[in-house]
Amino acid sequence: MTDIITLADPRVAAVVPDECGEPLVDLRTEGRVRLDPRQADDEGSYAHLRSGALERLVRAQRLLPAGIGLLVIEGYRPPDLQRRYFEQYAATLRRAHPDAPPERIRELASAYISPPEVAPHVSGGAVDLTLCDRAGRELPLGTEVNATPEESEGACRTDGPGVSAEARANRALLGRALHATGFVNYPTEWWHWSYGDRYWALLRRVPAARYGPADPPRPAA
Repeated sequence: MTDIITLADPRVAAVVPDECGEPLVDLRTEGRVRLDPRQADDEGSYAHLRSGALERLVRAQRLLPAGIGLLVIEGYRPPDLQRRYFEQYAATLRRAHPDAPPERIRELASAYISPPEVAPHVSGGAVDLTLCDRAGRELPLGTEVNATPEESEGACRTDGPGVSAEARANRALLGRALHATGFVNYPTEWWHWSYGDRYWALLRRVPAARYGPADPPRPAA
């Protein structure tokens, strides 16, 4: 992982957001990309993305072969939920590596869960997704979405080992469509793509992120 920039890298935190004001939109009412409910929360936050990120997803989907579509698992994540995920995983790593210093635990945790203060999902510009057929059945991409590095033996990495030729080809297909519409991948998670957040800005070498932390969506009346 020496060639991978993780979200714990100080260069990510150093990127300054220049909030563009795009709203969060609800994929449940938009209906232009398929949404999976496995990460559903009571507030429906998981189903939201910034409007610009959604438009790019729709364009990416048009680049896929006939009969193949995007399946969104999770978009926006409230800061409190992000913090809870990070702390829970860090606690697991501390038990597995009791002699590791705090900075090493933070680095290891960041390979799977972003530190809350720079989390792409909190910006509303990040999305966890995979590919599916017309019936919504997931195509093989090598691991489950959200597989940990430990349980997948590193196969959760976009270029990770132990992935079949079919899964590798599907990852490449997903990557071509999303790269073409402006997204960047977090290379420790084949399913995680983002636009407009700090990590995107760093990799794209633009002066500022388009999105800062987004306010949680209001509950439906």
